[in-house]
Amino acid sequence: MSELRFDNRVAVITGGGRGLGRAYALLLASRGCKVVVNDPGMSMAGDATEEGPAEALAAEIRAAGGEAVANTDSVATPEGGQAIVQSALDAFGRIDILVHSAGNVRKALLSEMSYADFEAILDVHLRGAFHVLRPAFPLMLAQEYGRIVMTGSINGLYGKANSGNYATAKAGLVGLSHTAAIEGKDRNVRSNVIIPAAVTRMSAGIDTSQFPPMEPDMVAPAVGWLCHESCTASGELLVAMGGRVARAWTAESPGVFHRDWTIEQVAAEAEAIRATDAPVIFPPVPHGELDHLMYGFAMARGA
Repeated sequence: MSELRFDNRVAVITGGGRGLGRAYALLLASRGCKVVVNDPGMSMAGDATEEGPAEALAAEIRAAGGEAVANTDSVATPEGGQAIVQSALDAFGRIDILVHSAGNVRKALLSEMSYADFEAILDVHLRGAFHVLRPAFPLMLAQEYGRIVMTGSINGLYGKANSGNYATAKAGLVGLSHTAAIEGKDRNVRSNVIIPAAVTRMSAGIDTSQFPPMEPDMVAPAVGWLCHESCTASGELLVAMGGRVARAWTAESPGVFHRDWTIEQVAAEAEAIRATDAPVIFPPVPHGELDHLMYGFAMARGA
């Protein structure tokens, strides 16, 4: 296969100055993409620091012969999201790719979590995604081209103790990405979720001594494909960690139908209701919601 390139494409990468976002920016830039590196240089808790990772990486890309500009606005506000997208328009005249990789962490048990810590995580991960998607999406629809990658998490799929705010935000991103995929399907705008695992600043406090190699650049090729014009996926979730790339999806059991139910019947047939040996899958694109409904309707009509 010939090299997949991004010549004349413009990417905005939030949280792009460090960790996973940095790996994505470097890979796309090395393949000819013009990159807006967004990173306000915050700590993992979301506090301001004296660091300047966005400009440092943009300078590194330019020194290597690529094209990049830095942006230090925060995704946590609508105004910040608009300014991030505007940076791409001001520097390069368009936006083709949006990768939302910005993140923060504030851990606490649900029984002890403050409202401030819950909101701070949603502001960056979930609302932050909308804050950049909202100004970028109409532009992509108008030009009939766009590639969107939201950063999910295994915590969003399976939950995690001490991280209810993070898990909630990541789960919400799945619905947002699926909706963008559905609304963009007729305009060549594709949206997917990457579910990455890598050793980054977010790994602080975790014993990684027994981990296999899990560098951010091991995730970047999967993101690169999701960003490319040849990408055939939309409304999907790709897992990437330590050399493994896989697909995750929502599935249902076939279910049991009765015209009328009692509590006792549900209890008696709970095993059959919950059986996972023959999963039913409704891909979000083009119309997973409708397929789900029609499946249920068919059971009712066939009874």
